[in-house]
Amino acid sequence: MKDRGLLGAPSARCFVATATILTALAIFVTPQSFAQQPSPQPKAPKQQLKQPGQRVPTESRTAPDPTAQDQPPIVYSPWSKVCGKATNLPDDKEACATIREARLQTGQFVAGAALIEQHGEQKKVLRVTLPLGLQVKAGTCVLIDNTRAMQEPYLVCLPNGCTSDFEIGPDLMSVLKQSQTLLLQGINFQGQLVSFSLPLADFAKVNEGPPTEPRR
Repeated sequence: MKDRGLLGAPSARCFVATATILTALAIFVTPQSFAQQPSPQPKAPKQQLKQPGQRVPTESRTAPDPTAQDQPPIVYSPWSKVCGKATNLPDDKEACATIREARLQTGQFVAGAALIEQHGEQKKVLRVTLPLGLQVKAGTCVLIDNTRAMQEPYLVCLPNGCTSDFEIGPDLMSVLKQSQTLLLQGINFQGQLVSFSLPLADFAKVNEGPPTEPRR
């Protein structure tokens, strides 16, 4: 995966709307693992899902529209940290993921991000998951406090969403810890920009602290 760098202008962005490293860690950080995090609100009745790993046509799903007036408020999970041994990494090295997700009050998954770190490695991976119903070819854009933008293609789509991986070096890691908001963006099938905001409050504290979830 190549480091595509940053766009540093105050109005930095990846997309112009037309109509208006550690992939082995997928064993415990995938779109489905976001869905396994406890929701702060009661979940809606579960819909029948296809078998894990089966590709889902995004045209058949609709992404939540954060600008819709009749949309329920978004509920954020707290940042949490989970660590474990990835058996398919060299020497069974330990890896940790610092995770946060956003859901509707109904329990419907909206978006999530996981900062994945392998013990002894300086480079890290920010794994972003967006809901189905967005243009796969457009990929994902991530903005930090609306001033630094990165863009990557989707790696895989599963029943709970599509993921992209962003390489995070030491300098960018420092920026993440000092920033306020992580903005995740995609393009819907109408060519419109869709944004999902994840507050970075407590990210640094949780990331630098011990695991907050049981070790795996």
